[in-house]
Amino acid sequence: MKKVLCIALFLMMLIPVISIAQEEKALNIYTWEEYIDDDTIRQFSDETGIKVNYAPMGSNDEMVAILQQNGGSEYDIIIASDYVLNTLRKEGLLKKLNKEALPNYVNLNPDYLSKFYDPDNEYVIPYMAGTPLIVYDPDRVSIEITGYGDLWDPSLKDAIVMIDDARVIIGITLKTLGYSFNVTDPDILNQAKEKLFSLYQNIHAFDYDTPYNVLLSGGASVAFMFTPQVKDALDGNPNLVVVYPVEGMGYGIDNLVIPVNAPHPNNAEIFLNFLMDPQVAAQCALAQNYMNPNKAAEAFLPEEFLTSPVLYIAPEILGDPEFIEDVGEMEGAFQEIWTEFKMQ
Repeated sequence: MKKVLCIALFLMMLIPVISIAQEEKALNIYTWEEYIDDDTIRQFSDETGIKVNYAPMGSNDEMVAILQQNGGSEYDIIIASDYVLNTLRKEGLLKKLNKEALPNYVNLNPDYLSKFYDPDNEYVIPYMAGTPLIVYDPDRVSIEITGYGDLWDPSLKDAIVMIDDARVIIGITLKTLGYSFNVTDPDILNQAKEKLFSLYQNIHAFDYDTPYNVLLSGGASVAFMFTPQVKDALDGNPNLVVVYPVEGMGYGIDNLVIPVNAPHPNNAEIFLNFLMDPQVAAQCALAQNYMNPNKAAEAFLPEEFLTSPVLYIAPEILGDPEFIEDVGEMEGAFQEIWTEFKMQ
């Protein structure tokens, strides 16, 4: 009887070990749909035996709410915008990187490190970077567009498609008034709100994912959208004109992080190191049509990619671009303005 009890106890002790072993072959990723291409995920699983569970993210705000609710215990890898990751870092919802497990970290371009959202390079791995731009069809637009302010021109009534993003669009409105993207003064925000509302008549559609389709199909003649979307538009119609806004350009870096209570942190580190392999990083950059923060990957990228006027804007044109930053409690004010604007 004692022998039977010992065997039973031993088997019971094995159950958690078996569960852990099963967990070690899983990786839960949460980010925008298709932000990591299928070939890259398949290659990772083939090489490691780790099954990737990919959950599409609706928005940065949605992601932050989920992590605040579950303490970062549901996902192993998150890719999101820089300023919201700053919020998560300050709230203690991110796990520090174990650099010893990331030998490919040396491949990163230092120009993409030590930013405001991770000044000591403790939490994030840069994934993609870009600059939202205006693009328009000169055959269907009667004015020369040189900056954000031209989007308010009466001739562009019902002509513009733009990304559905409160911080970015309110940000460019602030730029037309001579202010920063990150103003928090209520009086200035009210000025921006009043001006933004007058833009509504020129908006044909809001589209966060594929605004270039609206432009290429003729539904709109002007678009304001993210870097890869501009490139997709130019691929569809090389005659489109790209505008580098005279008011100054925005700039953003999407980064990879591990939530503080990730269920599979070791697998997350394996994945991060995999993505920093030069050939894998090049494959991802080509798939996403974004600037590539991996210096070593440049050897595997075609010349036309590295010289794209949309992906790699000349420094004298780019100037001193501005990040959208975490504005703390005032984030709600931006969202309220945006909600009212869209409900007109």
